Amino acid sequence: MFKAMQRQIIVMFCGLFLFAVGAAWAADPAAAPNRGALFKVQQGGHTLYLFGTIHVGARDFYPLEPRVAGLLKKAPVLALEIDPLADPQKMARAVQQYGIAPGGASGLSPDWRQRLERLLKDYRIEPQTVASMKPWLLATLLTVSEFSAQGYDAALAVDAHLAGEAHAAGKQVVELESADSQMALFDKLSAAEQLQFLQETIAGIEDKEQADQAREIADAWRHADVKALEALAQKAEEDDTFSGRFVQKVLLEGRNPTLADGMVKLMARENNSVAAIGILHLVGKYSVPEVLRKRGLSVERIY
Repeated sequence: MFKAMQRQIIVMFCGLFLFAVGAAWAADPAAAPNRGALFKVQQGGHTLYLFGTIHVGARDFYPLEPRVAGLLKKAPVLALEIDPLADPQKMARAVQQYGIAPGGASGLSPDWRQRLERLLKDYRIEPQTVASMKPWLLATLLTVSEFSAQGYDAALAVDAHLAGEAHAAGKQVVELESADSQMALFDKLSAAEQLQFLQETIAGIEDKEQADQAREIADAWRHADVKALEALAQKAEEDDTFSGRFVQKVLLEGRNPTLADGMVKLMARENNSVAAIGILHLVGKYSVPEVLRKRGLSVERIY
């Protein structure tokens, strides 16, 4: 049970899931609409295509539109935040190192503990299986569980689908980050900050904010809705809660320069590669496309 939860947590925030290659999707790929967002990046005679993904999925997400499938087929390299088919033991060690500690979220007050236990019951999670999770990891599990409750499946994550296609075709898959670097960002939170992060997550689920956000993100990705994606970016930038500031400033804006660095290095040695990262990294004033533009690269939004 606990190992299964680890896999769910990883896929939501890091895109790490052992995806079954060769799943059957919709019958007519030619009819597939645009999904997410797609950019063309150029520098020094080399081109890179940047595609926005979502770390959960639904069956109607597939097949991806023919243009993305064609770009991936021609690409010498697929770059992801993290390769979902990398060593699972390495990923599990990162969870153990950064997300597990004696006592877990024992600092919660009795009132918050009761509210947590109600959610665990709703998600059919036994309290003892999460007793050693640090508050940030437990908050992440709750978020994953709420996405699942809304009908989105970690096994259908877009990152995992792309990784499966690339590996099946014998293509090189490179990582722009690591599980350690991503999870270490959460572990830098103090004990009090982690509890606040968990409490705000619990409150957001109770108030249906998480459910609304899950639908908004998935629908915007499903329809490649530029206006909706930009509205989500603005909403995130204006969120003044502790957890909202952390997600925006640390998990998005803080990581975007590193993701851009990896793409620039990849472009220097390869042409026509594809980079696929979470859609929220591609929208807003501090997005990866904006970082690349400020560094002098040509960035064209295809859709």
